[in-house]
Amino acid sequence: MKSAQKKAAQKKTYRKANKLENITDMDVGFTLSQAIAEASRCLLCFDAPCTKGCPAGTDPGKFIWKLRVRNIKGSIRTIKQNNILGGICGVACPVDQLCQKACSATEIGRPIEIGKLQRFLVEHGWAIGFNPIEKAPSVDRKVAVIGSGPAGLACAADLAKEGIKVTIFEARAQPGGVLRYGVPSFRLADEFLDRELEDIEQLGVKIKCSSRIETDGVDKLLKKRFEAVFIATGIWKPYRLDLPGADLKNVTTATELLAAARDGGVARMAKMVRNRNVAIIGGGSVAMDVANTCKGLGANKVYCVCLESLAQIPADKTDLDMARDNAVVIKPQCQVTEIIGRQGRVTGVRGTETEWVEPGSLAVSNARAVPDTEFKLRVDAVVMAIGTGPEPGSRAICPAIKYRKSGLIRTRKDGVSTSVKNVYAGGDITRGPALIVNAVADGKEAARRIIAAVGRTEGKDA
Repeated sequence: MKSAQKKAAQKKTYRKANKLENITDMDVGFTLSQAIAEASRCLLCFDAPCTKGCPAGTDPGKFIWKLRVRNIKGSIRTIKQNNILGGICGVACPVDQLCQKACSATEIGRPIEIGKLQRFLVEHGWAIGFNPIEKAPSVDRKVAVIGSGPAGLACAADLAKEGIKVTIFEARAQPGGVLRYGVPSFRLADEFLDRELEDIEQLGVKIKCSSRIETDGVDKLLKKRFEAVFIATGIWKPYRLDLPGADLKNVTTATELLAAARDGGVARMAKMVRNRNVAIIGGGSVAMDVANTCKGLGANKVYCVCLESLAQIPADKTDLDMARDNAVVIKPQCQVTEIIGRQGRVTGVRGTETEWVEPGSLAVSNARAVPDTEFKLRVDAVVMAIGTGPEPGSRAICPAIKYRKSGLIRTRKDGVSTSVKNVYAGGDITRGPALIVNAVADGKEAARRIIAAVGRTEGKDA
């Protein structure tokens, strides 16, 4: 991998406002003085609720306390030792739903901006050349990880810190999984992602890209002296609504659009949306990512059509605020019923307002159309952002383990052990669509289980 520091020196990738002019610039992070000032607001809770609110175990209560007393290197060490993807989680986590939501300072004002502090500390460590991660001597143990998303990376890093030799097999051309192909650059720039990946590779983790694991691949890896396998393939099959007109040109999915925007397809996507109107079906954070991406690519008017009310909309507040700042039109409590076209191309959508049959249940099956509320939008493209599932054939890599009807891998009570000895799984392929921190937590738990299962042989180099 090229040095991310060289890339960063060649290209500035930061912006100062919430309004996008392109899809590549991340926002500006805290300065040292801003970070110290923010940390000084911390109430130094004895039993910090923010720490309990972090599924990945990053321990914000501890790193903020250290920052407040000016132990900056200690703060960095706490983050990176607890969460190898601490920088990415600081950037991409919905902190409003997790650590910041739990912050005690909320009771007297506003919560500590934990995500921004976490990002600052990780970036500051890179800037001063401080790497706190320690690695144990190599041992005669090999483990394979399938997939280089957050679960796979977290597992690989924790295993490598114990001296275990880890090889990650990644089907795509570049590592990162959903972090690279499912998160827009304006939220997580390539340079930032690559720099965090360097920390993992420096532990000795080998990442083999363009290396798809095929039928019975897990069994073959075990026969090649890998003593355990962790499956973290993610879920990449985008769901599509079976609507009239769904087969028209310029109807795509969030998965396809976001991946194309990060994988050489920017020009094609820009051609589809620039100076045009776009309708996005969905109200989650991914839908907002798509909406903001379309605006950054030069779309004229962008609509987000969702079943939920504004109070129920599942998108993270930060993502929703960015969409509003970029003039995205949110159409809550609505559904698209037809995609209109002419000569094979999208020319608009028809829909109706909706209401819940049973209050409080946000299931699609619980929504019904409200009579006499039909509407029509003139749009040139439609993007479905309604979720993803396991890819067809994903069971083939390890048919011996148990699966759910949905195709997700069934795990034991610990959340990562499968029905086959020395085969583990985690992240979205077991949970379904979930948060990055949940995937990191799975990766860390899998590493603990694998270390306990395969043991250590000190000082012997395989």
